[in-house]
Amino acid sequence: MSLPEGLPTTGGFTKTAGWLDWYQGPSRPVFQLPEGAVDAHCHVFGPGAEFPYAPERKYTPCDAGKEQLFALRDHLGFSRNVIVQATCHGDDNRAMVDACRASGGRARGVATVRRGISDEQLQALHEAGVRGVRFNFVKRLVDFTPREELMEIAQRIHRLGWHVVIYFEGQDLPELWDFFTALPTTVVVDHMGRPDVTQSPDGPAFGLFLRFMREHAHVWSKVSCPERLSVAGPPALNGQQQAYRDVVPFARRIVEEFPDRVLWGTDWPHPNLKDHVPDDGLLVDFIPHIAPTADLQRRLLVDNPLRLYWPELAG
Repeated sequence: MSLPEGLPTTGGFTKTAGWLDWYQGPSRPVFQLPEGAVDAHCHVFGPGAEFPYAPERKYTPCDAGKEQLFALRDHLGFSRNVIVQATCHGDDNRAMVDACRASGGRARGVATVRRGISDEQLQALHEAGVRGVRFNFVKRLVDFTPREELMEIAQRIHRLGWHVVIYFEGQDLPELWDFFTALPTTVVVDHMGRPDVTQSPDGPAFGLFLRFMREHAHVWSKVSCPERLSVAGPPALNGQQQAYRDVVPFARRIVEEFPDRVLWGTDWPHPNLKDHVPDDGLLVDFIPHIAPTADLQRRLLVDNPLRLYWPELAG
């Protein structure tokens, strides 16, 4: 299978040097996803000629629009997507909203918003399918936003039943702990807080993240992005049959200890990767290594994302 041809970066935008485009020929996964499975973390980029990239962006990606995303969804066997606003679009959510509206109810969104957004604009995002906002604390990707502004936003979106998605790196958790735990909404951590997988999953750094989840029942985690966290890499790089094997103990620990507070997503089209662009079929085949039973797989891929994004469909 080959995805619909990628759109060139247009509209006066030039890709960041070294940018790796998304994988054109994803394999068909061996693992059969449970019926109703949700890819709960993916993005759309542009196309730049229609949805320009933000002037303050830290990178300029390849174009990767809704047509390619929905073709990948169908090829891999997912039923639905959760589209997370990309930092290259700043707080201009039009590309994400357009994809949600075009999905026929099969996509929900996570937006980026600023303090000045009106209640009417928030309601319009809700009607388009947005169910959360993302706060990014990765310094190389975004500029600092005052925490009092973020808290004000969290209080406003809480009234809509939305949640907050947080993206940070593990070493920064101690300084962010009090802010995260004070948020009034469900809090979803992107990519397990980016643990250092060269350390032991029994070590103090990852132990702090596990304590963060144990002590705060409103905290969820995405056990996604092994391609971003791994040092071992995929088979073509590591010479092993199992892809991203060094990430497995971390993700499996979270899935087994917090089975009702985990999500998984492809992270397509994989922004800011430097050494390889992953085969998305291979990423799906990673799932049974971290969720080894049918019950865990269904919670991770169906039950949990429906509760958070499509509660009207949840059992």
